[in-house]
Amino acid sequence: MVRTPLTPEERLRGERLGRLLREARGAHSMVEIAASAGISAETLRKIETGRAPTPAFFTVAALAGALGLSMDDLLIRCAEEPDTAFPLAG
Repeated sequence: MVRTPLTPEERLRGERLGRLLREARGAHSMVEIAASAGISAETLRKIETGRAPTPAFFTVAALAGALGLSMDDLLIRCAEEPDTAFPLAG
């Protein structure tokens, strides 16, 4: 199966998601958050660095839960332009 190339917008959205998750993780280790979400630290690393710009919904939901984030907030913030995004609360 051949995967359709990502659009520049999809790549940018993936980079925003990675940045938001990295900011929300704060001082917590990547291993700690990944284990809490039930994924590997390497998967989290790929998402945070934008190398996995389109993670599965359930992966994002698990990470949001592990970080105490709202899926609604993640959706809104990942769709925004970088200069209009607001900082994570908490």
